[in-house]
Amino acid sequence: MLGIGFFELLFILILALIFIGPEKLPELAGRLGKIIAEIKNEADKLDESIHQKPDD
Repeated sequence: MLGIGFFELLFILILALIFIGPEKLPELAGRLGKIIAEIKNEADKLDESIHQKPDD
């Protein structure tokens, strides 16, 4: 996962909890998840269109 270990991930989550706060963290995580899913979907579409065989 991008070379991030357990302790680095834990450190990032603790910093996010401190700076963002426990009230907004679930909302932010949900939005981030949706954005990542949209990016993955668009990347899959692009990959499919690149590897699609042309019609003769």
